[in-house]
Amino acid sequence: MDSIKNKDNLKIILDDSPNLSLNQIRDLLSKMSSSEIAHALESSPPKQRNLLFSLLKTEEEGDVLFELGEEIQQDLISNISNEELSEAVKELELDEIVDILQNLPEERMKKILSNMSMVDRQRIEMGLTFPENTAGGLLNTDVISVRPGNSIKEVISYLRDLGKLPDNTDKIFVVNNQNEYLGELLISEIITSNPSMRVNEIMETEISPISADLDDKEVATLFERNDLISSSVINENGKLIGRITIDDVLDVIREDADQNLLGMAGVAEDTFAPPGRAAKSRVFWLSMNLVTAFIAASTINIFQDVIDKIVYLAILMPIVASMGGVAATQTLTIVLRGLTLEQINSSNIRWLFKRELAVSILNGIVLSILVGLITYGWFKDLTIALLISCALVINLISSVIAGILVPLILRKFKQDPAIGGSVVVTTVTDVVGFFSFLGLATIYLV
Repeated sequence: MDSIKNKDNLKIILDDSPNLSLNQIRDLLSKMSSSEIAHALESSPPKQRNLLFSLLKTEEEGDVLFELGEEIQQDLISNISNEELSEAVKELELDEIVDILQNLPEERMKKILSNMSMVDRQRIEMGLTFPENTAGGLLNTDVISVRPGNSIKEVISYLRDLGKLPDNTDKIFVVNNQNEYLGELLISEIITSNPSMRVNEIMETEISPISADLDDKEVATLFERNDLISSSVINENGKLIGRITIDDVLDVIREDADQNLLGMAGVAEDTFAPPGRAAKSRVFWLSMNLVTAFIAASTINIFQDVIDKIVYLAILMPIVASMGGVAATQTLTIVLRGLTLEQINSSNIRWLFKRELAVSILNGIVLSILVGLITYGWFKDLTIALLISCALVINLISSVIAGILVPLILRKFKQDPAIGGSVVVTTVTDVVGFFSFLGLATIYLV
């Protein structure tokens, strides 16, 4: 162990664990944070992952499970007993427990809840009533509230009696006797205000609470726009039921970015998922791509006669399709980013379309001249050079139309544009590229 004592613990686990004893690995894990252990688990093949997790203490398992992606989390949970899982999660915050339990089979979730105290069970059952992708699914119940008639001196005394404030407490909330939300009170205001002042004299009433049914992505947007550290959550009756903190929102942002990245390739799997599971998760979009490939091939088949007569066309036509595909992906990426950040709406989509169209025309002119010159120098045929230049401009324009309309249409039909968008736009540009080039060739060369 002395030879590696100066190396980073996480790096040792990832690089050297096969050469270490179980006691050495256990000692390294004890010195790592839950997020570091989770990263080590996510970076390990299944057999090594299971070994590392088995070496954790039960009280460490809950924090690590929460840090893991859903697929790996559920794999590890499937290998531990209900009693062990109940013990592992009992010290977690409400939203963390809900995140772990809500993906379990209903029968198993009920058994785990039955092992908990009445108070804990009621808290968790309340959290489970909210959908996962809403503000209610993110909230914590570790909320501090006071009455508007309390003096600042009373509030300070109350906070001191608590001993320790919940993490990310930058404010407390003001409610009436019916627990209805009235406003919020910054900790900094409490510290700097005259102790004799009343809460209602310094509380902030203009900041709106978050409704429990608000989409989690909209919650993330509110936090980003308003630089929030925490925010109150209310139910449909306006009563304070909890709060959301910035660490919960960061998880939403990270998961959304991860899903969008994988979705662009039609993939949704753990990096070290078993081959069978990985194949299953990918086969649908590969099959869809196969269908679209046959559509593009059938377009080529329409012009088989002209290709037989002029072999040059078979050599050049992938250039048109490829350029259109890349241009469409660029536009698609811009649109997906705008939709994710909620920057695109009905008032600016027309301007964005015109901008992208102008970009495609400018690029089309430059690239068509370049391709035309290369084609002429290669085949010494001016007509073919002009035809491929025209087809390239047409396809670049079609790439803009596909790149903007496809994700908007998919979203309208409640489909994730990040997953299906690339397959559809590639098909459009392939078909338009082949059809425009070969169609023009048929008109002017045959």
